[in-house]
Amino acid sequence: MMIKGILTGVAALGLMAGSALAQDRVVNVYNWSDYIDESILEEFTKETGIKVVYDVFDSNEILETKLLAGGTGYDVVVPTGSFLSRQIKAGAFSELDKSQLSNLSNMWKDIEARVDKYDPGNAHSINYMWGTTGVGYNVEKVKAALGEDAPVDSWDLVFDEANISKLKDCGVFLLDAPTEMIPAALNYLGLDPDSKDRGDIEKAGELLTKIRPYVQKFHSSEYINALANGDICMAVGWSGDVLQARDRAAEADNGVTVEYAIPKEGALMWFDQMAIPADAPHKSEAHEFLNYIMRPDVMAKASNYVYYANGNKASQELLNDDVIGDPAIYPTEEAVKNLYTVTAYDPKINRIVTRIWTAVKSGQ
Repeated sequence: MMIKGILTGVAALGLMAGSALAQDRVVNVYNWSDYIDESILEEFTKETGIKVVYDVFDSNEILETKLLAGGTGYDVVVPTGSFLSRQIKAGAFSELDKSQLSNLSNMWKDIEARVDKYDPGNAHSINYMWGTTGVGYNVEKVKAALGEDAPVDSWDLVFDEANISKLKDCGVFLLDAPTEMIPAALNYLGLDPDSKDRGDIEKAGELLTKIRPYVQKFHSSEYINALANGDICMAVGWSGDVLQARDRAAEADNGVTVEYAIPKEGALMWFDQMAIPADAPHKSEAHEFLNYIMRPDVMAKASNYVYYANGNKASQELLNDDVIGDPAIYPTEEAVKNLYTVTAYDPKINRIVTRIWTAVKSGQ
C-alpha cells in the first residue's frame, strides 16, 4: 500500500509538472500600438494553449535600441522593412524555419518581391501590414483655414509655409520618425527620397526647420485620437492610423470629419514585418504564432480592424468592402507608381540624420 501510495504520489507530481509545463507555453510579442484586434490574441491562446504576452511601442528607434542591446525576451517583433535590413545584417534575427510555416502559401508574391530588398528571400520575416505615409486632415477646419481650394492632396499642405502657418492655430502633428519625414522632405524638394548624400539630407533638415514653428507636436501615435477628437486639424501619419481616426470620429458623431490623402507628388510605401529575434526564448511558439497570423481569416480580421493593407493574398476575399475597396488602403495601380521605398542609413549617415532630427524637434 505504501509503495502504491508513493507511486500514486509520483504520478500525481508528474501530472502536475505536465500541467505546469503546458501552462508555461508562452509567446512574447512586441508590436506597434493600436495595431491588432486583441480578440486575435485571445483566440490564438484558446486554440493553442499558448499565452500571449503583448507589449507595444510607437517608433522603430525604440525597437531597434532594444534589439541591438540584446536580451529583450521577445519572441516576435514587428520592425519596418528599412530597419529590418540593418538589423538582419547585425545578426538580430533568426532565419525562419519554413517547415513550421504551412500557411506561407497564403502570402502575396508581389509584396514578398518588394520586401526582398530588405530581407533577401524573405528568409527572416513575413509581412504583417503595409501602407503609406501621407496626410490626415480635419476637412472642415482645413477648409476654414485655407479655403475650398486647400491643397489637401499635396505635400504643399505640409511643406509650404504659406499653408502650414495658417494651420498652426488648429493644430499640426508630425510623425516622430526621421526615416519617414526626411524622405518626404527630400521628395518634395525634387531630390531622391532614398538619398544618402549628406548635403541632400541637410537640405531636407532646412525645410523641416522652416516649418517647425507651426508644429504643435512630434508623435507617432497620439495623432490618432487628436484627429478623431478634433484637437488638431492636420497630421502627417500612417494610412491605417488616420483611417482609424476617421472611423472613431464617425462613431463618436462629434461633428469631426477626418480624411486621408496620398500626396500627388508621391509618398512612402512601407512594410511592417514580423520576425523572430535571434535570442528569442520561445522559438517554437513564435513559429506557431506567425503561422496562425498567416491564416487568411486571421489576417483579414486584423486588416478589418486596423484599416491597413496586408501581405496575405488569400485574405483579400475576406476583407470588408470598406477596406479592400478603399484606395487609401489598397492604392490604385496609378497611385502605386508614385510610391517610393527607402533603405536603411549606414551608421555614419544615421548619426547625421539623428543630429538633424534632434535639431529640428528642438527648433534650433
